[in-house]
Amino acid sequence: MPKIKTHSGAKKRFKLSKNGKPKIAHANKSHILTKKNTKRKRNLRKQTVADKTNQKQIKRLVPYK
Repeated sequence: MPKIKTHSGAKKRFKLSKNGKPKIAHANKSHILTKKNTKRKRNLRKQTVADKTNQKQIKRLVPYK
């Protein structure tokens, strides 16, 4: 059985936690930051677990992480 290729875009964006759940960065942190308050921007820095509906697809894109 040949190896599965890892999706190049996905390997830059997702990491898997110890229990195998995909960790992702929050959206809305790249521009138009002046109108967002400091607390909101600070909370956007933290990583979060991907939504349950997307987890299976992410694991398929990054099989060896």
